Amino acid sequence: MSLPVNITELIQQRVVESARVEYKRDWNPEPILHSVCAFANDIDNWGGGYIIIGVEEENGIPKHPVPGLAKPSIARINKELLQKCNLLEPRYLPLLEITTYEGKEIAIIWCPGGDARPYKCPVSFPSEKSAKWEKAYYIRKMANTIRANSHEEQELFMLANNVPFDDRVNMTATVADLKSSLISEFLHSVGSNLYEQSLHRPVQDVAMDMRLIGGTKENRKPLNVGLMFFNERPDFFFPYARIEVVDKPDPTGKNITEKYFTGPLDRQLKDALSYIQNYILKSRTRKVSGQAEAVRVFNIPFVAIEEALSNAIFHKSYQIGEPVTVTMTADKMEILNLPGPDRTISNDDLKQCRLISRRYRNRRIGDFLKELKLIEGRNTGIPAILKAMRDNGSEMPIFETDDERTFFSITLPIHNAFLSKNRKKKSVQPKTRRSFAEVKSLILERLMSKGEMSASELSRQLGYAQVTATFSKAVNQLIEERKLERSHPEKLSSRSQRLRLTITR
Repeated sequence: MSLPVNITELIQQRVVESARVEYKRDWNPEPILHSVCAFANDIDNWGGGYIIIGVEEENGIPKHPVPGLAKPSIARINKELLQKCNLLEPRYLPLLEITTYEGKEIAIIWCPGGDARPYKCPVSFPSEKSAKWEKAYYIRKMANTIRANSHEEQELFMLANNVPFDDRVNMTATVADLKSSLISEFLHSVGSNLYEQSLHRPVQDVAMDMRLIGGTKENRKPLNVGLMFFNERPDFFFPYARIEVVDKPDPTGKNITEKYFTGPLDRQLKDALSYIQNYILKSRTRKVSGQAEAVRVFNIPFVAIEEALSNAIFHKSYQIGEPVTVTMTADKMEILNLPGPDRTISNDDLKQCRLISRRYRNRRIGDFLKELKLIEGRNTGIPAILKAMRDNGSEMPIFETDDERTFFSITLPIHNAFLSKNRKKKSVQPKTRRSFAEVKSLILERLMSKGEMSASELSRQLGYAQVTATFSKAVNQLIEERKLERSHPEKLSSRSQRLRLTITR
């Protein structure tokens, strides 16, 4: 079968991090099985990895020309891979493609993160059939496959059955919700050998090869990531899975413009970026004393916005019914997504602009965005933002979250050349966040004065760009305290749902 990636770019590590690619000169079952096991365990939710057989490496870089594989080796791989993988506990089967690269035949084993981890495999293959098979757990550490120690084994068991949301089966959808035209378009864009097959094979077969389907044979269902990229309206399955761009040139809200971008995640990201680039970004050229060349500066450098918004799409939780929002005001742009970063990133890290996340929230979304070249490799987004702002002569961005890690925002200050005189040289300061008790009190006060309204209307009345996690938590607590009630408590997703003060009966 063909893999849904561009083989040349995979081998040259253009779209997949080097830690997720392993090169082998020839078929050697024991170390290869260890690596299959390690990629399946996917301890950091990177999305598994690839083992490329028939390519030599030196210091992690493929050597050229590639030696390729002799026909006996290819025959052994086809025969023994399934046999050896049956030794994994629980059972796990990777995907294999035999292909041609630089005129030589090679084999690529794709090992996505498994959904039944932890996996263990034989430490070695005994020469005698009667010998006892010792099995162990293997993981990836940077670009190495190693045997897990006791602490790492405990971590693997903590991850048992904890499959990232984007890689889970969606029981409310059907395979027919995956659109073959979108799948073919993606495969063509990335240059996959699977593209030609996708034009005439049933969508279920192609989706199976791309690991977009799960469930039992008699009840196949699409994975969440399949619906996010290969359905025209992912927000039907994941409420508010969209990007909202708000241009607010005046603090009073005069001449405010709001644009909503829906559709497959890659499309809404590209459309939102195109809109921002065409209608919000501005540039100025100015002469510098003693320098022949004029200097061109932007209100906000596009590269910084591109990285920040792409990272928001990648790291957002699609279990939370909130959009990614971009709010442009006279002195800054704020990009907000929910929830915040994991606690391996400290508050001091945020202040120092060191945001290195050990574990991905969405392992499959990242793979598709990387294949489409919409995001770069692991943890390169923040350095790219800092460099773009520095090169533009802008003030440094501000990264914010709260103690509960309910949100994450990136504030990109407008270049001083675009600020009015009374705003120049004023640093953008982090906003003072309301206390939880204050939010509850404001909700009650506003409903008392305005009457019942929807959650989105009420949140805007309180000055929020959208319904935030803190706002939702406050509403739910007020309902539990019987101070608020919903107009349609039996239909929580009703479009006519309103919040109101509890009616005494």
